[in-house]
Amino acid sequence: MNTQLLQTALKMPDAALFLSELQKALQDESAKRLHFYNVIDENKKMEFINGEIVFHSPVMKRHNTATGLLYKLIDTYLEETEQGFVGIEKIMISLTRNDYEPDICFFPESLAKTFTETQMQFPAPTWIVEVLSKSTAKNDRTVKFQDYAAHGVREYWIIDPDTATVEQYSLRKGKYDLLLKAKDGMISSIALKGFSIPIRAIFHRKENSIALRQMLENR
Repeated sequence: MNTQLLQTALKMPDAALFLSELQKALQDESAKRLHFYNVIDENKKMEFINGEIVFHSPVMKRHNTATGLLYKLIDTYLEETEQGFVGIEKIMISLTRNDYEPDICFFPESLAKTFTETQMQFPAPTWIVEVLSKSTAKNDRTVKFQDYAAHGVREYWIIDPDTATVEQYSLRKGKYDLLLKAKDGMISSIALKGFSIPIRAIFHRKENSIALRQMLENR
């Protein structure tokens, strides 16, 4: 909870009126969210963000490459370690107000074992990866950044395929701290125990194949 915002609201002489209007607005938003659930199409990437349905444009090849290469490494690692479940692109995360479809999300086994094969909505994961594009970058760095932290997503990676850069954030006292921003070297997940890869393996197929081979040899 944003304590500073709460204290500001409590100092407003018309706080009760403000709360009444806020409750009405949230009720209207709930109706829009129900409509979103009724029209959502599994063939389209759609999100519900602060009362609005957001449709996503097709991604560029480099976006798809980065998402696919990282997912391949995580999924292979999980096959060997059985620490949980990793979803890609079309897994819907339903938080208290918004619904997102992150590029990649990881759920620990304690959560994953409760999922059913027909489940379409999921709780907050432990780790989320968003790959930036022109249409999503603002939300990835603002609304989602705040919302993921508020709902206890322990680790957040923001990947920029244009610059081949990864930003790694860790949740501390309800806010994200930047642990790493780099184009080279190794990166180790906090949420997925033992998962450590070369950053270049996210962007280059040859580097990815080498990292994958090493992962399989070390199993």
